Amino acid sequence: MESQAFQRDRIVPWSKGSGLAAQLEAWRADPTVWPHLALDHTLPPRDAVHVPVPPALHPNVAQALADRGIDQLYSHQAEAFTLASQGADVVVATPTASGKSLCFNLPVLDALAREPTACALYLFPTKALSRDQEESLRGLMKASSLSHGAITFDGDTPPDSRRAARERAGIVLTNPDMLHGGILPHHASWARLLANLKYVVLDELHTYRGVFGSHLANVLRRLERVAAFHGSKPRFIFASATIGNPKEHAARMLGRDVTLVGESGAPRGARSVLIYNPPVVNAELGVRQSYVKATARLSADLVRAGVVTLVFGQSRNTVEVLLKYLRDALAKERIPLDSLLAYRGGYLPKTRRDIEQRLRNGEIRCVVATNALELGIDIGALDAVVCAGYPGNLAALWQRFGRAGRRQEDALALLVGSSAPLDQYVCSDPQFVLRAPVEQARIDPDNVEILVQHFKCAAFELPFASGDTFREVPAEQTTEALDFLASHHVLHKNTHTWYWASDAYPAANVSLRSVGWDNVVIIERPSDTTLAELDWRSAHTMLHEQAIYQHDAEQYQVERLDLQNRKAYVRKVEPDYFTTAMVQTKVEVLSEARSAAMFGTGEVSVIEKVVGFKKVKFHTHENVGYGEVALPELQMHSAACWVTVPEDVVGALQAPRVEVVDAVRALGHAMHSVACVGLMIDPRDLGRTLGSKSNQPLMEPTLYFYDEIPGGVGLSPRLFEEREALLARAKTLIEACVCDDGCPACIGLDVGLSAPRAHGRKRLALRVLERLEA
Repeated sequence: MESQAFQRDRIVPWSKGSGLAAQLEAWRADPTVWPHLALDHTLPPRDAVHVPVPPALHPNVAQALADRGIDQLYSHQAEAFTLASQGADVVVATPTASGKSLCFNLPVLDALAREPTACALYLFPTKALSRDQEESLRGLMKASSLSHGAITFDGDTPPDSRRAARERAGIVLTNPDMLHGGILPHHASWARLLANLKYVVLDELHTYRGVFGSHLANVLRRLERVAAFHGSKPRFIFASATIGNPKEHAARMLGRDVTLVGESGAPRGARSVLIYNPPVVNAELGVRQSYVKATARLSADLVRAGVVTLVFGQSRNTVEVLLKYLRDALAKERIPLDSLLAYRGGYLPKTRRDIEQRLRNGEIRCVVATNALELGIDIGALDAVVCAGYPGNLAALWQRFGRAGRRQEDALALLVGSSAPLDQYVCSDPQFVLRAPVEQARIDPDNVEILVQHFKCAAFELPFASGDTFREVPAEQTTEALDFLASHHVLHKNTHTWYWASDAYPAANVSLRSVGWDNVVIIERPSDTTLAELDWRSAHTMLHEQAIYQHDAEQYQVERLDLQNRKAYVRKVEPDYFTTAMVQTKVEVLSEARSAAMFGTGEVSVIEKVVGFKKVKFHTHENVGYGEVALPELQMHSAACWVTVPEDVVGALQAPRVEVVDAVRALGHAMHSVACVGLMIDPRDLGRTLGSKSNQPLMEPTLYFYDEIPGGVGLSPRLFEEREALLARAKTLIEACVCDDGCPACIGLDVGLSAPRAHGRKRLALRVLERLEA
C-alpha cells in the first residue's frame, strides 16, 4: 500500500543501512560535530510495572481490554481508576506516552456501563487533539458494548452532529473555548448532559498556565455552578505531562484539594540525550554559528539515515526557514519534498489533519513544527526529536523530547543551542537538563481583569442571589464585584438578586487565550483563496506591508494589511531574503503598590509599536536592507517590577552618561536571564525594556520587567520579593562568563555607541550592579 511507502522496514533509494544507532556513531566520529557536543548521555530503558486489571472494573470494559490483548494495567492506570471510582478528584502526572488516556477512559466507561444515562465531558486544549482522541475512544466504547456515543463538539462540527451531541452523546469532547462560548451560555439546550454529568476530564493540564489557565479556572467555576443548577456534581480527572507542581496546579484550577497519581508504571526505551552547541565564529563578540543552520544540517543527516524526525522551531518564521533549508539540503538526495513538511498554527485545519494522518501512515520523513505538536496527538512512531533552541523551560523541553520513542524503541533527543543567554546557560551546565527540578505551572484565577469578565458571563448564564459565592470566591467579594457591574449598568439588581441587563452576549467578547479575539485572514492574490490565518498581535509583526510571509517553505509578500476588516493580501514571490519586525516597547507606571530602595512594583501600561523591519538573507543571515512600517500601537495593562538608577548614582560612576545607560541596558539582559531561571518560567512570559520612570530633564535609567500577560499572573511581585537574590545571581552570571567585554551569554552584544568607550562595558555593568546592591 502506497501510504506505507516510508515505513522503516521498507528499502528506499536513499537508505544506506544506517539508522539511528549508526548515525549517532557517525556524529561521534565527525570532527565537526563531536567537539561541540556539550552533552552525550543515554537514559537507560525502564521496565514496566504491571498490576492486574482491578476487579471493580465493569466486566464489559474489562472484556474490551482483553480483546485488545490488555490483561494487565500499568500501576498508575490502576491507581487512577481506583481513586476516581471511589469519588476522588484526581490528577495524573506522568511522562509523555505513558498511557494516560486509560487513566481517565476506564473510570468514565465504567460509569457509563453502570448507568445508561451517565454522561462525561472531555476538555482538550486544541481541536486536533480532541478529534484524535475521539477516534480511539469510539473504538473502545464499541468494544465495551456501550451505545452512548462520543462526539467532538467544536467550531468545525456540522449542525446535525451538534444536535446529536446535545441530545444523545454520552461523551462530548470539546475545548475550553467551546465550553466557554458554545455550551455554558446555552446550558438550557445542554440540560441532558449537564444533569447527568458524572465526570469532567481535562487533558494536557500543563498547557493551562498564565492567561489561558487563569481563564480556564473561571470557566470551570461557571461549569460547576451551571451543573449544580441542573442537579449534578461531577468529579474531575486531570492528566498532565511532568510539571513541578501538578497537585497544587490542579487544586488551584479546581478550587479544592485533589489526589495526585505521580508514579509512572509505563516502560521506556533507551533515549540518547544530546546537546549540540554550535561553534564560535567570532570569539571577540562571542557569536556562534547560526543555530537554525546547524539544526537544518543535523536534521538532514537524520533524514538521510532514514530516521523519522520531528524538529521543533521557536517561532512560525523559524519553522518556515528551517523547512526551506532542509528541502534545499535534500533536494539532490531523491527524497520527495512532500515528505518534508511544516506544522504550525496558522495552517488551515484540513492541512493540519492531512499532515497528522500522513505522519501516522509513515509517509513523512521529517516534520518541522512549533509547539503545536508538543501535545499528545497520535502521530505514529518517531525516532528522533530535534529542538532548535531551548524552549524556555524544562517542562516544555521534556514534553518535546517525549515525542520520540513513543513505541518504546530507542530514541534520540537533540537540543541545538542558540546564542541566547538561557541556551548558553544550559550548554555551559548541560547536567541542568538531567538534574534540575521541572518548572511549576502558575495561574491567577482571581486576576481582577480576568475575574470580572467571567462574572459577566456567569450572570448571563444564571442570576446571582444575595449571599452566593463564585465557587471559592467568598460571598463578600462576589457581592462587591456584582455591585460594581450593576453600577456600570451591566447587571440589574432587584432586591437581593443580580440579573444580566445588557443586550450584548458577554462570552463572545472574552478570549480565553489572548488579548484580541479576532484572527487576521491571509488571502492569496490573484486567486483570492484563503491561505492561512494569524492572531491579531502576531499580524502586526508578520503581516505588515512589504513583509515576507512564509508558508510551507514558500514566500509571499504582503501587499496590503486591512486591520479594520481583519484581512491581509499576499502574493507569491521568490526573494532571497525573509523579514523580521523591529518593535519598540514603552512602559508607563499607572500605580505603585510597593517600593524598597531603588526597586518598585505595581500596575503599568505596556505600549508596543512595530517601527520597521529588517531584510535577512537566506543561508548567510546577513542584513540586506531595512523598511519602515506604519501601524497603530498595541497597548495592554499589566504588572511590572522595576529598578531605577537615580541621578546621584549615575554621577557617582564617573562615566559618560551614554555609557552608563548602555551598562544598565546590559545589566537588564543578565537580570532577565537569571530571573527566568529563578522563577522557573518561559522567557517569553517576562518582558523587559529600558526607559525612565520620571519626567525629569535628565533620564533616570529604569529597567522594567513586566508580565507579558494582560493583568499579570503574579511574576512581578515575586521578582520584587526576590530582588536581592536577583542581583546576586546576575552578578554571578556576569563574573563567571569567560568573555572579555560582554557576549550573548551574559550581558548581550555591544549595540555600538557613536563615540569610543571610556570604560569597559562589562566592568561598568558590574559597577552599576554593586551600587544597586549597596
